[in-house]
Amino acid sequence: MKKVFSLIAITAILLVACSPNPYRKTNRLHKKQLKNYAKELRDFPVEQENLQINYGPYAVGTTNFNLRKPNYVVIHHTAQDSVRQTLNTFTIPRTQVSSHYVISDDGEVFHMLNDYFRAWHGGVGKWGNTTDLNSTSIGIELDNDGYEEFSFAQIKSLLDLLKELKEKYNIPTENFIGHSDIAPSRKVDPNPNFPWERLAEEGFGLWYDAEEVNKLQLAKDTINTQNSNIRDSLNIVRSHVSKTANDSSKFVPQNFDPLLALRIIGYDISDPEAAIKAFKLHFIQENIDAQLTDNELKVLYNLYQKYL
Repeated sequence: MKKVFSLIAITAILLVACSPNPYRKTNRLHKKQLKNYAKELRDFPVEQENLQINYGPYAVGTTNFNLRKPNYVVIHHTAQDSVRQTLNTFTIPRTQVSSHYVISDDGEVFHMLNDYFRAWHGGVGKWGNTTDLNSTSIGIELDNDGYEEFSFAQIKSLLDLLKELKEKYNIPTENFIGHSDIAPSRKVDPNPNFPWERLAEEGFGLWYDAEEVNKLQLAKDTINTQNSNIRDSLNIVRSHVSKTANDSSKFVPQNFDPLLALRIIGYDISDPEAAIKAFKLHFIQENIDAQLTDNELKVLYNLYQKYL
């Protein structure tokens, strides 16, 4: 019986080893595009005559340059049925979507594009003053239908990859973000099951200090009531806690502006409700609506201080 099992195991290994790569054809297209871009990069600064520009009499190439490096990591979920479906999607030219990495549910990492190249994963979005995240970020897609939990193996592989990327490109801790963060009116990935707090504990992204949040209190005039339009758009739910005589208590400053805090963190606040939902998807991860409760305001204030 043992011999039979051994033969089966050896046969299975041989079949896997000998099976052709299903992406041979698209890999050839990938290599062809690389050659075309490599040719462009090898072009020396302009030497030919140009009637429109008064170039100097000879070409001079600087000796001081290097490759541009990514400064952000944007994490997605695939919202597809399997990693195979996602790999197919990213290898069909007409889809016009791609990512640098795809991580399967069992933790396999597919590196689909050189980190220095621009993948098409972010789309229209904004984070802080950056409006073209595709040009400044690495995209990582996690095999997930958009609702399920992320597996242990998948998150372990993600953490291993993030550690390598952070060290290699010196990416700031706060620049590990989600697709919904940069496109709050369009995207909701990664889903609320994503372990942002664990990532922050490992140095990938910021998180609030729960103990400090619990110590905070809201003064009666914490929210700027002079601008009723902002207040109405935020739809803030709160109880107007009055300041007590306890001088040792910590209070959120009077006239604290939630919209300003969201903008300081990085969110596009042109649609306040969408910005709040994106903030809650990342940092609250329940009751993802456009309301901010007292506790959520305190969480926002604590994070605002970290991002200053």
